Amino acid sequence: MTHTSPKVSPKALPKAPRAAKKPQTQTHHGVTITDDYAWLRADNWREVLKDPSVLPADIRAYLLAENAYADAQMADTLELQQTLFEEMKGRIKEDDSSVPSPDGPFDYYSRQIEGGQYPLFCRRPKGAETPDEEHVYLDGNKEAEGCAYHQIHAVSHSPDHKLLAWTHDAQGSGYCTLVIQDMQSGEPLEEPIRDVGGGVYWSKDRQFLFYAKYDDHNRIRWVYRHRLGTPENEDVMIYEEPDTGFFVSLGETQSGRFILVSAHDHETSEIRLIDAEAPLQEPVLIAMREKEHEYSVEHDGDRLLILTNCDEAEDFKIMQTPLAAPGREHWRDLVPHQRGRLILDLVAFKRHMVRLERENALPRIVITSLQDDASHQIAFDEEAYSLGLSPGYEYDTDIVRFSYSSPTTPARIFDYDMATKQRQLRKTQEVPSGHNPADYVTRRIMARAHDGEQIPVTLLYRANTKIDGSAPLLLYGYGSYGISIPAGFSTTRLSLVDRGFIYAIAHIRGGEEKGRHWYIDGKRENKKNSFKDFISAAETLISEGFTQKGRIIAEGGSAGGMLMGVVANWRPDLFGGVIAEVPFVDVLNTMLDDTLPLTPPEWLQWGNPLATREEFNYIASYSPYDNIKAQPYPPILVLSGIADSAVTYWEPAKWVAKLRALKTNDAPLLLHMNMDAGHGGASGRFDHLKEIALSFAFALKVANG
Repeated sequence: MTHTSPKVSPKALPKAPRAAKKPQTQTHHGVTITDDYAWLRADNWREVLKDPSVLPADIRAYLLAENAYADAQMADTLELQQTLFEEMKGRIKEDDSSVPSPDGPFDYYSRQIEGGQYPLFCRRPKGAETPDEEHVYLDGNKEAEGCAYHQIHAVSHSPDHKLLAWTHDAQGSGYCTLVIQDMQSGEPLEEPIRDVGGGVYWSKDRQFLFYAKYDDHNRIRWVYRHRLGTPENEDVMIYEEPDTGFFVSLGETQSGRFILVSAHDHETSEIRLIDAEAPLQEPVLIAMREKEHEYSVEHDGDRLLILTNCDEAEDFKIMQTPLAAPGREHWRDLVPHQRGRLILDLVAFKRHMVRLERENALPRIVITSLQDDASHQIAFDEEAYSLGLSPGYEYDTDIVRFSYSSPTTPARIFDYDMATKQRQLRKTQEVPSGHNPADYVTRRIMARAHDGEQIPVTLLYRANTKIDGSAPLLLYGYGSYGISIPAGFSTTRLSLVDRGFIYAIAHIRGGEEKGRHWYIDGKRENKKNSFKDFISAAETLISEGFTQKGRIIAEGGSAGGMLMGVVANWRPDLFGGVIAEVPFVDVLNTMLDDTLPLTPPEWLQWGNPLATREEFNYIASYSPYDNIKAQPYPPILVLSGIADSAVTYWEPAKWVAKLRALKTNDAPLLLHMNMDAGHGGASGRFDHLKEIALSFAFALKVANG
């Protein structure tokens, strides 16, 4: 398939922006660091997160110049970008609807309308199917009118189905506004509550609402109880997190009996229970935090079920404890630890316990009867696939909902009867423009790492693609926080694959694809394993004839953007291009600044360079920004957002500025800063496709030279 695009005269292209050098220094452990581009971090950056319009004029001018330069460099792909966008949009069922989820007298669901960017939240009487019985209680498109960015986060109806609490973010920074309104009329009941983060949960009598709030450093720190009908200044703080290295979040048990207050970092957790039937009681502590002890809680009658890694259960086990005496001393094994079988999630229904687990990089669902302890599992036969649990609202049910997909197979939603072991297909993802799974191939190969470990690599390509080394290949990687990249279906990837690309995911260390040890072997003092694994995956794909050196486009975002920065420094010869989305590339400077929102919690991932010279030296040895050198670099596209609180805008801006000053070749180096969004990019479902179209057009441009 060929595509023509308008050519732009070289004389018409603006020169690449050159950021001014304004050296600033700092000294740690006797080492002085000089940063020429630290000025790109605005002194008022906290205000910028909430209101990007207050960004200082000199910084704004530089970022806009970078955007103009990127637009000019990519102008010859505008037709291709539009084609890609229309293609990807054509694979989306515009008037789609989720499978209704029952709760009491209603079925709840969301749906999209043709041309709409945002979802509608709806309900109808249980079992009803006619459109005239539908009630749209929250219209995302209406709420987003006049907003450059709008994202609805939590949506929670009250237990009596009369009231609605929901939160929305208007900048992309994570700071949300909480709205409480009448479910039927949509009328607000009281003044909104601002600077809210995470979920919101009702007491059983719906007289109280529990929510969490950010502090001035963009860290969720407090949990409040709000009595309906009273002003916010009368809300009662029921929990305050004293440790700046811990996050706070809210959840609830499947039974709905308890609201969970979780304080946690990346390796330690501490949970308290709020009895939704007695909301004025003090939260009950389950087990005090102990370093490197993680646990989560479910409720089953007069006991609690605990998913935990205590007692050296690296891949987690399930324990039980009396509800009346939940302390650690009363915990007893229920499902013992088994090395290599990582238990990912636990849900307790009235008669069944469900766990999602992964072994050998493949997931499965295991059902256990709470009446006779008999267990059975749900698994599939493809080489690589993805499973997900969707427990829904109900507790007293034999039905559990799950999703299944693979790189070639569109998502399918099943309702599974845990008693009869029968599954009912409720929905198959529709691809309106057409999709034949037989036209594509999914493979799982293993790449040999530098130390002999076997790295899973998932591949997707058209059945008629020649595997002779001639194909361009996009290699995606992440490898941090124990996050595993699912081998699931994506309609967008097909636009590359249909043009002859092989799409590959390197399941590198730092994720949990092969168990908890896979994560531990890719964090802190082992972090370089992640980068080496990605390079080993690329080299294996070359040696096995899938592609060739210089034909690989590397892609990663956030912590995966750090990966992109490192491999671009270490092996620029290996890659034909790099796509870095909201890249965490200024690792050393960020970890040295404990005033930044995520720095104290992140020390557990990367190390604390303030604490020891050894940790300082290790981070300094790979931090992408600090290791740029005078050498040729592959073409690089950088995407970021001005209101990003997770990876602040100045990280990619500084990285690009320094790369442009030091690189010795004229390969494209492009920065596109979304001036209306944050970490997740554009909020609308179609606007987001335009960002993907830009990335894919870049990949096609540099691959086809």
